[in-house]
Amino acid sequence: MKLDVAIVDYGMGNLRSVYNALVHVAPDLRIEITADADAVHDARRVVVPGQSAMPDTMHALNASGLRDAVVAAADAKPFLGICLGLQMLFDESEEGPTACLGVFAGDVVRFDPAKMFAPDGTRLKVPHMGWSPVRQDRAHPLWNGIADATRFYFAHSYYPVPNESGLAAGSVGYPTDGEPFTCAIARAKLFAVQFHPEKSASAGLRLLANFVSWNA
Repeated sequence: MKLDVAIVDYGMGNLRSVYNALVHVAPDLRIEITADADAVHDARRVVVPGQSAMPDTMHALNASGLRDAVVAAADAKPFLGICLGLQMLFDESEEGPTACLGVFAGDVVRFDPAKMFAPDGTRLKVPHMGWSPVRQDRAHPLWNGIADATRFYFAHSYYPVPNESGLAAGSVGYPTDGEPFTCAIARAKLFAVQFHPEKSASAGLRLLANFVSWNA
């Protein structure tokens, strides 16, 4: 029987909290954490979390045999990438540096230490950890019921810089009033975010509920 939602297990990422959040918003769906490429290929929807260093992440993804299944899912069915599940979709990450999946043109870069100052001159820490307001750069079904500038939870040192101008669906500043960077992308049946919806209270649960009901 096909999975309604396959959470891809390539040996990295905060899988259990993502699973628990999805089951909470969709208790009647068949949702499983899986390392089976065939199950990912067959699933109706796919979620790819990630929370580690990019070199380790890509090594684990390639070694698991799941790389092709993830790339195919990103192109063909409702797909949600979370944190490194967003970053891995681009060409290359400065962390390593590491070649990524190349689904989208662009790079993943580290926060510039020269710009990591609050308005009062206090040096900001990297990684960026905590709650930040996300600007919705354009309407999308996954933003339904979520107000613009709602705060989501972030934990990252790198962020994507897409080459495609229309790819961004959300942005955020760190510092809050600093130059915004892309924290959500969308194209066709794919949506991916830098923040962690599974750790973002009611707003994150709403985004996940929107994903499982998304008629993409």
